[in-house]
Amino acid sequence: MLRLAGHCRRSIPTRILVNTCSCGQRREFAQLSDVFPTSHPSFSLLSKDVTILAQPNEFYKTLIDMVKRAKRRIFISSLYIGTEEVELIETLHRTLSTNPQLRLSLLLDLRRSTRPGPSTAHMLLPLLRAFPNRADVHLFKSPKLSGMMEKLVPRRFDEGWGTWHAKVYGVDEEVMFSGANLNTSYFTDRQDRYLHFANQPQLAEYCLAFLRLFSSYSFRLLPTSFTASTSTSFSPDEYNLEWASPSPCRSINASAERDILDLHSTSTSLSTPPSDSEPHDTHLRPIIQAGVFNIREEERVLPALMKALAEQGGTLDLTSGYFALHEPYQRALIDACLPTRILAAGPKANGFYGSRGLSGRIPEAYTLYEKRFWQKVRAAGLAGDEQGEGAVVRLEEWEREGWTYHAKGMWLWPASSSPSLDARPPPGPTTTLFGSTNLNSRSASLDTELSFFLSTTSPELRTRLGEEVDRLWRYGRVVDEREWGRGERRVRAGTRALLGVMGSMM
Repeated sequence: MLRLAGHCRRSIPTRILVNTCSCGQRREFAQLSDVFPTSHPSFSLLSKDVTILAQPNEFYKTLIDMVKRAKRRIFISSLYIGTEEVELIETLHRTLSTNPQLRLSLLLDLRRSTRPGPSTAHMLLPLLRAFPNRADVHLFKSPKLSGMMEKLVPRRFDEGWGTWHAKVYGVDEEVMFSGANLNTSYFTDRQDRYLHFANQPQLAEYCLAFLRLFSSYSFRLLPTSFTASTSTSFSPDEYNLEWASPSPCRSINASAERDILDLHSTSTSLSTPPSDSEPHDTHLRPIIQAGVFNIREEERVLPALMKALAEQGGTLDLTSGYFALHEPYQRALIDACLPTRILAAGPKANGFYGSRGLSGRIPEAYTLYEKRFWQKVRAAGLAGDEQGEGAVVRLEEWEREGWTYHAKGMWLWPASSSPSLDARPPPGPTTTLFGSTNLNSRSASLDTELSFFLSTTSPELRTRLGEEVDRLWRYGRVVDEREWGRGERRVRAGTRALLGVMGSMM
């Protein structure tokens, strides 16, 4: 038994999370299937088809190689493409030129991709002119900001009301998921997570269906040589943005919610059936979080999963480059007395560190979020003594010289007989959450997210998941009240006031 300290007096049984069936074959963490409805899509696959990349340059090389070998389709979803990514655009152009049957579909965020000056939209126009019948670019605009308010909010701040945040990088029957965007820093010195899946026709079809659905509620990017066919469009100097849906763009919420719910109820037909010849040992379940359309799958699943994990004596590793854990997740973690290690970006590893103006206060704001969360952990008796002994929850900050941190996700570990938070039973985690969510209130309510739960009984894949955890935590440093009491971590009154007004946008 692992007996927890402080206010958390419940004893947690050390029953393992991955049970063994009487037939001798292992089955996945039981509660994972319990927290999803039976109609939810599930994709079974072979662990040998999963590759976990470690570094940003590996992510970039894999992406370029995928584009080069595409034969039928390229489908990409991201927040934006950096205007300096000439090689990526040229590779897309060459591949389309050499494969007449190839089609390209891009779904990006409208506000981020149409910033004043050189923009993603401008950069993509040559592709659209060269391949008008085989290249499609759609730009999603969150309906959270509209009408007169949209006109009043400066362009520099309009992304605060929500973005298209899902990251999917696919060609033919292979898909790569990450939290990374398509910009130089994400290819060089901005740490994220990257999982590649080969030989997955059903998973690729699901991702295409997901992107087509949201493309139908997005603007289509067209060069000005094309004439917009609807009145719901606007035309900057070099391009038109044409509304793709027959529904007015200001009244899409109800129909979008219905269509998203239908996607998961109908996508069960795409789910991969078990294989008799080579039993599948790994399962994927998608999670859509689109608070602007009242789709809250992540909010429904995560608290229930945390409770189930604690009841089975497991432990949790959780990370976010923007750690401001959504309030329901905080409550679930603390109420369950769930042994948890958390890795957040240190101030210098925050992508806004050193920015001018209000953006420069963002790392400071996340210090305040950390501090407030830790106060709750301390009040619940989960922080241990002054040396951290007996801690049930531990908070660390990631910092690597010259790098920023953007990784996010969760790893669920089976029970251990050791009371140490660092006790991670071999061969590794049984389950991981990966994708675009930062696990904060912005992800829950404003951005549109796509994430996945992967569960496996493969010892080899579990080992690789454990190695992924070790790579990230290698740059972690334990923090508590003493760290935030240092002068350079002081949170100014202006930052506190700013959070009071705009806290949900963080």
